Parts: sequence; C-alpha cells; structure tokens
Amino acid sequence: MSYALAIDVGGTFTDLVLTDPRDGRLWISKVPSAGDPIDSVLSGAAKVCELAGIGREEVASIHFGTTAAVNVLLTRRGATVGLLTTQGFGQILHLARSQTPGPLVGWLNWTKPEPLADLAHTREIHERMRADGAVETPVDEDGVRRQVQALAREGVEALAIVFLHSYANPAHEQRAAELAAEVADLPVTLSSDVLPEYREYERAVTTVVNAYITPAVSHYLVDFESRLAAEGFGARLNVVRSDGGLMSSRAAAARAVSTVYSGPSGGVSGALEVARRAGFRDILTLDMGGTSTDVSVCLRGEAVITQETIVGEIPIRSSSVDVRSVGAGGGSIAWIPEMVRSLRVGPDSAGAEPGPVCYGRGGTQPTVTDANLVLGRLPGALLGGEMSIDHVAANAAIEELAGKVGIGALPAAQGIIDIADEHMAGALRVMSVERGLDPRRFALVAFGGAGPLHANALATRLGCYPVIVPPSPGVLSAFGFHTVGRRNSFTRTMIRVLNEDSTAAIVEAFDSTSAEATLWLTDEGESEGTLGYSCDLRFLRQGYEIEVPFSQAELHVNWLPTISLRFREMHERLYGFVPEAEVEAVNLRVEIRGGAELSAATREPRAGDGAQALVGTDRVHVDGDWHTADIYRRDLLEAGDRFAGPAIVNQVDSTTLVLPGHDAEIDGSLNILIRPKEGADHVRG
Repeated sequence: MSYALAIDVGGTFTDLVLTDPRDGRLWISKVPSAGDPIDSVLSGAAKVCELAGIGREEVASIHFGTTAAVNVLLTRRGATVGLLTTQGFGQILHLARSQTPGPLVGWLNWTKPEPLADLAHTREIHERMRADGAVETPVDEDGVRRQVQALAREGVEALAIVFLHSYANPAHEQRAAELAAEVADLPVTLSSDVLPEYREYERAVTTVVNAYITPAVSHYLVDFESRLAAEGFGARLNVVRSDGGLMSSRAAAARAVSTVYSGPSGGVSGALEVARRAGFRDILTLDMGGTSTDVSVCLRGEAVITQETIVGEIPIRSSSVDVRSVGAGGGSIAWIPEMVRSLRVGPDSAGAEPGPVCYGRGGTQPTVTDANLVLGRLPGALLGGEMSIDHVAANAAIEELAGKVGIGALPAAQGIIDIADEHMAGALRVMSVERGLDPRRFALVAFGGAGPLHANALATRLGCYPVIVPPSPGVLSAFGFHTVGRRNSFTRTMIRVLNEDSTAAIVEAFDSTSAEATLWLTDEGESEGTLGYSCDLRFLRQGYEIEVPFSQAELHVNWLPTISLRFREMHERLYGFVPEAEVEAVNLRVEIRGGAELSAATREPRAGDGAQALVGTDRVHVDGDWHTADIYRRDLLEAGDRFAGPAIVNQVDSTTLVLPGHDAEIDGSLNILIRPKEGADHVRG
C-alpha cells in the first residue's frame, strides 16, 4: 500500500497529516517546532506512521510546505549575488520605482531597503535587445567571461542575469549563462526563466531574489531528503508552491522564489476543499496559529491569486495565493507601553520556545493563549493530553499585567481577546469590504490551532456565516497539501491593442504557451492536467493592469467580445467607472494543474443532540459574564448532531468555542457549522 504524508512547518508547531489516498482516511501529528525544523519533521513523521501502524517505506510521497525561502529573505542570510545587466542599467535595483509607502510625506521617514545584489557586484554587459525581440547589439562574449571571473574572485556565490527585453528574446541571457558556466561554477538564474514579463525593475528584483535564496533552499532540500532517506523514508518529495500547487524538489531548488508563501497557501487550499464538501463556494479563511493569523478571500470556489507579493519590503513578482497576515496569534504577547499605559497585543510572539506562560517552558509574558485559559475557554491539557498547561501561572501573569493599568484579571484577559479579534477582523475587512465584497455573502472557514476559538466572535462582527470548522482544523494547512496537484504558471508579455487584427496572434501565443505548460507537467511526471487562462488588460495608456480570467473554450469562440466585456465589468467593480478608451493586452498567462489523489468520504447525517460526545460542563467567561458551557469531545460527535451555545468542543489539535445565541451542527463531512440562533441575542465573545 502507498500513503501520502503532508508536512507544514510553522513557527510554533509542525503539523503532519498522513492519508490513504484511496479512501481518504487520515492520521495527524502535531509536534512543537524545534530549532532545527528537520528534527521536528522527523520526530513527527515517525509518530504519525506509528499511529497509522505502517512502515516508513509505505509512504510513497511527501508534500512539504517549507518556510526556508521566506526565512532566508527575512533574516537576510542568503547568497552573495552577482548581477549582470545591460549596459546603462547597472543601478536598476537602486532606482526601483517612484512609489513610497505611507501617506503623502511617507518618504520623509522611509528608509529604502538595501538591494540583495550590491552595486559593487553589479556588472554592465555591452549588449542590447529591442522590445520586439530583434538584436540591436550582440552580446560581448569576452566581456561576460571577464566579468563573471571577476565576480567569482570577489566571492560571489550566485549569479543573476537580467538583460533588457529578454522576455521578448532570451537568446542573450541564455548565451551569457553558457559563457558563465565556462569560467565559474555558480548557480545562475535568468530573468527570462523566472519572469518573462516586461517592466525591468520587477523582473530584476524577482530574479535577484531567486538567486539570493536558491543556494540555501537547494542545500536545505538536499539535506532534508538525505535525512529522510536515512530514517527509512524513501518517498518522492514534493514542495508546496506559493500559489497552492505542488512541484518536485528538483523544480523547487531551481525556482525557490515560487515557494516564499509555501505554508499559507496550503491552508487556503484545504479551506476550499472543506467548503466545497460543505456546499459553499464563496468563503473567507481564517488561519490563526501561534505566531500570526493569515486571512484570504476565495470566490466561486477558487483562491484569489496575486501576481505580486511583498516580503520584508521586497516586491516579488510571482504567483501567490492572496493572503494577508497580521501579528495576532495564540502566542502574541500582551504588553503595555511605558508612555501610553494602555493595553497592546502583538506583534511580538512567544513562539514555541518559551511559548505562552501556561506552557510552563519559561515564558513570563502573558499571551492570547493565556487570556483564553483565564477565561475558561481552553482545557487543562493540549495535544490530546500530552501537553499540560498551568492555569495558576497564566492567571498570575495576566493579573500582573492588569495591575499596571488598574483593572482586574478578567477584564484584562477579555481586553486581550478583544484586541486580537479586532486585528483579525480588520484584516478580513481589508480582504472583503475594501474590495467591494460584502462579508455577509461569505462563509468563514476557521482553522489553525487557535482559529476555531476566535471565529464565532469574528463572525458576529462581520456577519459572515456559517462558521465552518473542519474536522482537523489545527492541521488544515498540511491537509490542504493533499488536496492539490502539481501547478505552475507560464507568462508571456505581448502588448497589443485588442481588435480583430491582433486577436489571431494573441490566440496563437496562448496556444504555444499552453504547449509549454503541458510539457512542464509531463516533465514533472504527470500525463494529464487542466489548463486555466487569463490576460492582464488595461485601457490604453494606463499604468496598471487587471488580470481577467477566461476558459479554454472561450479562447477559441468569441474571445475578443467576451474578454473585453469581462474586463470592463471588473474595472467598473474595482474603480467605479469605465473610460471610453481602447483596451490593451499586456501579459498572457496560462496555468496548468495536475490532479490531486485524495478521495473524500461522507457520512449520512441523522438527527442527534451530541449527547454521546458530552463529557461535562464548565464555566466560560464571555463578554463580561460567566456562562455554563457544555463540553464536547470532537472525536465522538457524529454527522447530524446539533447543540446550542455556549459550548466548547475539544480535540487534539484545536478547541472550538460556540458563543451564546448560536447553534452548532455537524454535517456529512464532520465539519462544525456555527450559525446564529434565530431571534437570539448574540454576544461578541
């Protein structure tokens, strides 16, 4: 038999989900993240195989969500990068764009981040390609050899080659790479491979980022695979991409920039699968972990994909699930500034070590988790009883904090929760209201170790019901890795005014890009895939584009009127007006997806009240009052069970809070669906 193992390395916990793809059975393991993430992975993998009663050799594939790329970027511990550019463009990374963050005078206080390739390691090459792909000046081959040799002597560890208009014709970049290989043993990244699009700064910075992180990510993956093999895991290693798909470790080592948001994308993929089984297509997602919370919006059963993300003030042009992160997690530290004397929560986190005060690992600063414990919302032990928690220590830490502002422990704990909830609600509003979307039209899928504890309160703020809590919410990101197949995007810049004369050439370019995408999937070991199409469009002389999706069938039947109308409708929704101007195509994009192997099992609901799962009652503090709450065991709840709040549902990987004035229902996929009780007064939590 062959099993698949998904691994999500987080800042506080490492989550592992083992599945039997034939029937959808799964086993989970959640272990604290160690200083060396691979140590946590190996111990968790051994544990989950033992739970399933299988040998390590029976694991056929491993899907790995890694933080290696983003950690290298945020800590600035990447390779020393040499940059080859077209003559006259050596300061492209320093000039960047004219925009600065913040208000009108934000530039007064803004310090521009240092480029990842020093000016001292940037060399201009005598060559020139025109925008139409024609050669204006041949590449100076002796100059390339000379400059690469000099960079190697100076200690450069990776090389990025970014020539003008290489998206139109990559020949000069490809020749420069061949020449570099003759004189130095350096990993080389070409902009025409990483981002074959116009706009030289975005292309340059993305290429340099890839060169900067590739050596570290490649070494990390090689080390990981060798240690897996030494522990008896001979499975094929797949790495999760930022856009939610999978690619081989070989492909990830070559294009590490595609893995920067590896982990959060899995949660969105898992949430989409959970919502699909529950019958919902428009959802907001809430992934609250120990360090931060990630939120996103999904429309018509698809994640919103953005083509540009910012990591540590570095703009990266690479497909990624559109996720917004805020510093509100279970480990977020509550504190009081010296000068202001008012309560703050986050963004600093206690992490896994030392962790919240209640973990008993040396933490001294109260956190969101400690506040939940003081309010009676957490059980006396976590991880199925493996981790005991210290209520007395948590209460003492909250009392000490509360004393600084002259309030009691309970109001302080409630204040910590309210502040954290408002941080998360604000992020959800940005993803919905600020984009012209009414959150009341959306279901809220809550996951992460702490998401189900806070989701009901957020739903009362935003009106997004039902709250959907998956069967294993604490490991949903890892579960999400099982729900996707291989995925990649292929882009081609082709600036044309949309009309009857240009349509044939655009359609032909889409067809050739589709062939390229299909070949990639074949090289990844899959024979069949699904193609998705989109085109970046703008009105003539605009500076920004809107990505407009369409189907393969629409490409070959009435494509011009279909895409033009859709673009105008999207422009109207986003900006409130549609100018009288010609429409211009900018980038053509083809996405290919392989199939996922996971099967889904559902159960026939029957009327029940959850009595078989009721293990007692306890006091829970909600919105200023103590309430008597029923306590349920999640693993004993059955499809069709219904019960009223206030209630707490405990399980190995998470805890769910159902507020007063709400009902909970277990659906056929064993999700908890929380809705307001008709006519009841709803408290915010």
